Parts: sequence; structure tokens; C-alpha cells
Amino acid sequence: MNRYKTKQICVGNVKIGGDAPISVQSMTFTKTKDIKATKEQIDRLQLAGCDIVRVAVSDEDDANALKELKKEISLPLVADIHFRYKLALKALQVVDCIRINPGNIGDKSRVKEIAKGCNEYKIPIRIGVNGGSLEKQFEQKYGPTPKGMIESALYNIKLLEDCGFDNIKVSLKASDVERTIAAYRMLRPLVVYPFHIGVTEAGSLYHSMIKSSMALGNLLLDGIGDTMRVSITGELEEEVNVAKSILKYSGRQKEGVTIISCPTCGRIEADLIKAVKIVEDKLKNIKAPLQISVMGCAVNALGEAKHADLAIAFGNKSGLIIKKGKILCKLDEDKILDVFLEEVQKAADEMAKQC
Repeated sequence: MNRYKTKQICVGNVKIGGDAPISVQSMTFTKTKDIKATKEQIDRLQLAGCDIVRVAVSDEDDANALKELKKEISLPLVADIHFRYKLALKALQVVDCIRINPGNIGDKSRVKEIAKGCNEYKIPIRIGVNGGSLEKQFEQKYGPTPKGMIESALYNIKLLEDCGFDNIKVSLKASDVERTIAAYRMLRPLVVYPFHIGVTEAGSLYHSMIKSSMALGNLLLDGIGDTMRVSITGELEEEVNVAKSILKYSGRQKEGVTIISCPTCGRIEADLIKAVKIVEDKLKNIKAPLQISVMGCAVNALGEAKHADLAIAFGNKSGLIIKKGKILCKLDEDKILDVFLEEVQKAADEMAKQC
């Protein structure tokens, strides 16, 4: 799959765009001025595999807390700022990236000040266009449409370019799948800057997983997207887990175990649901790109196991472990799962040695 080539920028030590891996972002929901609580959330995100974290800067206390917070964390830090340009001027001296919408910062002199500061400190600006809160001139002319989002983005990009600033990434988020995909697709050929992709206000875990998988999966398969966030009303780690899964199943990230399991049916001869849950839990921290097959009977296993690095096929009180299409062993049902997990770990260790 080809990926759009873009200008490469850096957020801290994370490269975005060009040939850099697609990074995963998330955002804390603490008050940033509460440094201890915010650090705890950032630590959780880092443990889950997050690459970049964003925090809200809503007032002077939040802005003043950034310097101390930056000392306490190792993830690149993005300050999210609206309307109050002086908060941006304070934050840019400390953080690794500023997220603003230049159109709601005020007149061009304020945008120019921010651009000058970001140039001085060599940090990028993310232009964050949101389909639900377009500038008045675009809302009145186009409504909350992909065209309105694109015109807003182009206008804001030009504002920064006119200030001699091109260390930019762009997001075009809407709360529905169709507008999100259309906006990113329409803008992609028109600019060279890397894209931060996501569906905004996507809802709870269930709804966000569906919306984000549809929208971001489509974009990634189109070669669009350089960094991403899955927005979820819920636990922070789930944003990272879902994002990494979308990257993996779209073929954009070769990391972690891919599990194939057959649907429940009348042929199943073991507690397949329980077995799959155990396999998922035990193997979730493996980084090696292994394909694992967990089958409830021999019918599906005969085909699926051929393509798996390792497979387990349950039978009547026993089962088979299959490696690269060849039967490794036949074991009783009470022993087979433990042995299978050991074999997967061995395969992961072997793969790690080769890298």
C-alpha cells in the first residue's frame, strides 16, 4: 500500500510524516494545573504504548503548570489552546507542539506572534479544524460540510505561511464517518503537511470503535494519515489500544499478535470463548508480529492453520498444536492451552533475536 509522502516534522523526539511510523496520540482529561493527577494519566498512557500526549491549557494556572509537568514526563507534550493567544505564547516556551485553530486566536498580529515564537523554539503547530465549530465565514457559506472544513484549513495554513511558518500538521475532524473521510481525502492532494487523523466526539468505547475503525481504517488504506487519535468517552488506555489495533489490521503497523478465531457454531468441541480470552490476555504484551489461530474444531483449522505461525485446534477432549501448517503435537484438553502459549512465547523470543 502506498502512503502519501508529506513534509516531515518532529514533535519532541517523535517524527511525523515522510516515512516515519504512524504515531498514536491521546489526551488527558485532568485539569493540567493538577500536575500529580495529570502525570499519573500520562504515565498510564505511556505504559499503554501512547507516543504523544496532549493536555488542555484553559487558563494561566494550566499554562504555568506546563514547565513542571514537562520535567516529570518523557512523552512529547502538546498544549491544546483556544482563543487566548497569550497562553500559547507562554506554553510554546515549554512544550513540544501547540494545537490551535489560528482562526479563533484573533487578528493576524496575534497569529504572527505565535508563529514567531514557535519558530524560535522550533516546535510545530497543529491546525485543528473541527466540523462542529468552523469559523463564522465558512459556517455561513458552506455549513458544516467537508468543503467548509477544507476552506478553513487552507485559510489557516495560509495565515501561518504568510507569517513565514511551515512547521505544520493538520487535522480535519468531524463527529461522523462520512464527513471525516471526505474532508481528509479532499485536502490531501492540496497540501504537503502531515495529517493528524481522527473522528471527534466519537462517543463511548462501542460507538467510537465502530466510527474510528470505519473512518481511520479507510483513510489509512488510502495512504492518508501520519499520526492519529481514537477519541473515546472512557478509559484512556482504550484509546491507545483501539488505535494500535486499527493500525495493525490496516497493515500500517507490523507489531503484536494477530489472533484468528472461528465464530461460535455447533461444531465447537471446547469452551472456545474462554480459550480465546485467555490467549488474548496472555499474549497482549508480545511485540513480535505473529499470526495466531485458535480454532474450535478441525474443520476450520485445516485451512486457517496453514497460514498461521502457530495454531491450536480443539477436538473431543484433546487438540492439535500446529506450527507453520505442520502438526507439532496432539495433547489432552487440560494441557494443550498452556503448551500452546509456551510455543507462542518461544516463537516471539526467536523473532526478537533475529531483529
